[in-house]
Amino acid sequence: MQEATKSEPSLTEGAIVGHMVRLAIPASTGMIFNTLYNLTDIWFAGYLSDNALAGLSIASSVFFLLLSIGIGIQTGASAMIAPGAGRGETHEVKGWLDNVSGLAIAFSAVSCVIGFFAAQPLVVLLGAEPHIEPLAMEYLWVTLAGSVGFTLSFGAAGALMALGDTKSNRNALMIGFFANFGLNPFFTFFLDLGVSGIALATVVIKFATAFYLFRVLMKRLNISVMPTFDKERWQALLKQVLPASFNMLTIILGGFITVALIGQFGSEHVAGYTVGLRLEQVLLLPALGLNSAVMAIAGQNMGVNRYDRVSETYRKGLLIGFFMAVVSVPVMYFLSPLAMSLFTSDSAIKNTGVTYLRIDTLAFYAYVVLFQSVAILQAMQKPMFPMYLGIARQLVVPAIINYMLIVVWGYPMVSMFYTIVTVVISSAIIAFFYTRREINKVQSK
Repeated sequence: MQEATKSEPSLTEGAIVGHMVRLAIPASTGMIFNTLYNLTDIWFAGYLSDNALAGLSIASSVFFLLLSIGIGIQTGASAMIAPGAGRGETHEVKGWLDNVSGLAIAFSAVSCVIGFFAAQPLVVLLGAEPHIEPLAMEYLWVTLAGSVGFTLSFGAAGALMALGDTKSNRNALMIGFFANFGLNPFFTFFLDLGVSGIALATVVIKFATAFYLFRVLMKRLNISVMPTFDKERWQALLKQVLPASFNMLTIILGGFITVALIGQFGSEHVAGYTVGLRLEQVLLLPALGLNSAVMAIAGQNMGVNRYDRVSETYRKGLLIGFFMAVVSVPVMYFLSPLAMSLFTSDSAIKNTGVTYLRIDTLAFYAYVVLFQSVAILQAMQKPMFPMYLGIARQLVVPAIINYMLIVVWGYPMVSMFYTIVTVVISSAIIAFFYTRREINKVQSK
């Protein structure tokens, strides 16, 4: 192994729990700063005007829908680079990095082309009124133009995770959060760019993030990175990237349908559900950080045929996740009224959010099982089952059931929340047994 690949401890040796803690804490911290970053943008938009806030909210949803094809690059990069990293093959890692960067640029170009034709209709579809539409489009044109910064940073973050480094991406997200406090007011107010200024600040920060992360990679591995098109590597990458991207797309579309159905009961319930969902996502951040660790550890051990350690990673990850749930579920249940009160004084909004959070505590550990099962399967380069399960869990099954419950049979809104819980728990059980079967298959070879 070349010296450059030794900068992080090998994940193929040593205590797995120790590796999990070392990787999961920075990953979770980075996600927290990324969440805070998004909240900062919302705050600045609200300071501009209520119309600017509405425009940014709609535009952000459309942008990440258009960019969903590129989000899977992080997963694909990690899945393909980790085996070579586990074996210490720096040349192999470089080959994948060159092609990841090339694919990231291609994906951003595709997003821009699709966005050119689809952005405005999507903004209108999401309910942008005539006075809101121009503000939403302001944000979208700038972010789409700078989308390559997003896709490159996704790819670099995935590569670093495969190398067992979650600290660099955490550092980038943390610096980006603080930089946003300077760039946002500079572009938005000093240069008087309004909503475009918020978008421009984000684009500048994402380009800086991508540059920083690739510099870390090149220095660590003592290599240069050149965007490359290699047919065989692109085909292999796309087999990992597209299912992960499609899974993200189904999550977004499923969210749209859920919000539309809740909207049948009034906008205050939509607001309550949305705030509750965001609070739940914050509580799930440690589990998502653990998920990153599990994928990196399993991926490197797959590369050296240490299938026993892959199995151990899954088992211990689920155990750590259980203790996370033991801590998080009481917090989620008992503190949900206080948490909702921080965002609203409206009783209807508050009650909807509290109801959702308390019902969804039933599925908290199921989310952990799902996350880690998907991470293990992606590390094993078996992305199709997670995609099919995601389509069923996020889109098809809840959409059909909730439509029947709400529109056809006239059940109350709370029935939707129980549907979500039931589908998540059922999916977690299926994912667990499928993942165990796949692990047993490779162990028996």
